[in-house]
Amino acid sequence: MKRLREIVPEAEAAAAAAQEISAKELAEAIKGRAPRFSGEYVNSIQAVKLAGRNDDLKPVGLEQTKDPNAWGIVALYIWRFIEFGTRPHTIAAKKKGRLAFRIGDRLIRTPLVAHPGMKARPHIFPTYRALKKSIRRRVATAINKAIKAKASN
Repeated sequence: MKRLREIVPEAEAAAAAAQEISAKELAEAIKGRAPRFSGEYVNSIQAVKLAGRNDDLKPVGLEQTKDPNAWGIVALYIWRFIEFGTRPHTIAAKKKGRLAFRIGDRLIRTPLVAHPGMKARPHIFPTYRALKKSIRRRVATAINKAIKAKASN
């Protein structure tokens, strides 16, 4: 990429634009396949430029990159639990010795809860794998167009 930047500086800008379009397309595709519990999770799925981020949303997959033009998908932290599922486990109260939650109209207070676990609902990585070829093709095409434009000048 360093050599390409030296020869055709426009290629990096073209690749960045293609990455942005692809990331937004991928985010919309993931939203379409995401399970809908309350809508809050689905609405949190979005494409963002990874450089200079400062928010509470967790990136899906890669956490750090040296590419200043890198785009990624972010969502609420629960994406991992939904994507991969969870084993049955016990939840213990940390503060005040009791957990409090509602079931219907009843308020339940208890020191422990036996969580039954959650079945995996893969929607992020299968969607990425399905679109990976077209994403790479879009970026490569943008770079090739920039190179051809530079060569014709």
